[in-house]
Amino acid sequence: MDEQPLETIETPALLLDPAKLERNIERMRAQLAEAGDGVVLRPHLKTAKSIEVARRVLGGSNGPITVSTLLEAERFAEAGITDILYAVGIAQAKLDRVIEIRRREIDLTIITDNLVAAEAIAAAARASGEPIPVLIEIDSDGHRGGVPPEDRDRLIAIARTLASGGAVPRGVMTHYGGSYDARSQAELGEAARRERETTLAAAATLRAAGFEAPVASIGSTPTALNTKDLDGITEVRAGVYHFFDLVMAGLGVCSIDEIALSVLATVIGHQQDKGWILVDAGWMAMSRDRGTANQAVDQGYGLVCDASGLPWPDLIMTSANQEHGIIAVRPGSGAVLPDLPVGTQLRILPNHACATASQFDAYHVLGPDGAVTGRWPRFNGW
Repeated sequence: MDEQPLETIETPALLLDPAKLERNIERMRAQLAEAGDGVVLRPHLKTAKSIEVARRVLGGSNGPITVSTLLEAERFAEAGITDILYAVGIAQAKLDRVIEIRRREIDLTIITDNLVAAEAIAAAARASGEPIPVLIEIDSDGHRGGVPPEDRDRLIAIARTLASGGAVPRGVMTHYGGSYDARSQAELGEAARRERETTLAAAATLRAAGFEAPVASIGSTPTALNTKDLDGITEVRAGVYHFFDLVMAGLGVCSIDEIALSVLATVIGHQQDKGWILVDAGWMAMSRDRGTANQAVDQGYGLVCDASGLPWPDLIMTSANQEHGIIAVRPGSGAVLPDLPVGTQLRILPNHACATASQFDAYHVLGPDGAVTGRWPRFNGW
């Protein structure tokens, strides 16, 4: 596409800085190269949902990747990616679709943490003759699903049930989502240590019971960027590191300047007696995610920058309606509300890149001079 000045872009619009994207990708590659010998990066593309972003993350390879929907698996498979992990516990009604994808010569792996699903997977594998590979999800932090690593009997029972029907218990995986609650570098380091140790313990249980279990998979951006030892881990899954966001900045995982994603909005009015600036980006553009609310610095619905991406001092989106955002000085701050006339364009950094990006069907890609130089489609749905 021809270069478009930012002021000609209809708002709200999702902006992506490709230079920051590339630096963030390289940072993760360098981190894993230093922390572990031979560890594979299996990037999670649930945030990106974009072929163009995937190509840059993978550096031209055809995988491996992680996805959170079967639609993502199908779209990335169509683009030539052949090694895919669907990292959400499988629902029985989706197994026919899994088999269909695998029959396109796609190495699609699924996950489970319970016997009921394991029995359904085994039955589907037996009936189809398709050796469905499965990772057993481990609960390493009490944050969500998974088998507690100390529950050896349950872990082995799931593996045996899978194998009985011709499915392949390929190993174990975990997501240490509790890392998002860390309040210091020491806590992030401890999360990374526990993530590794619980995963290796579960893998050892399966191997001692006679299963090869070649995969020991871990993943979250905060732990991946704070790990010092990946010995024994075969792959790391992380995703939001491509873009980063305010939650990651609040954890100390990145700086504000490293956030590659923002929402372009336009000032559409004022309520001067209330100290409000109204913009045309509400929660339909920013999402309702308030992930920084429990952090040391509450960023409201997003941190406000000028059109070039430079943050205004303590200026945030304090409230959001469906299509209206209310911009104001952070409560308790001594900052002065800037004079931003109607028609002024702003950029708003998101709390949660995944949630904000999901509100849009494309990235407007910025060039070095701040103009839009490309439009990269993205897809939503399941």
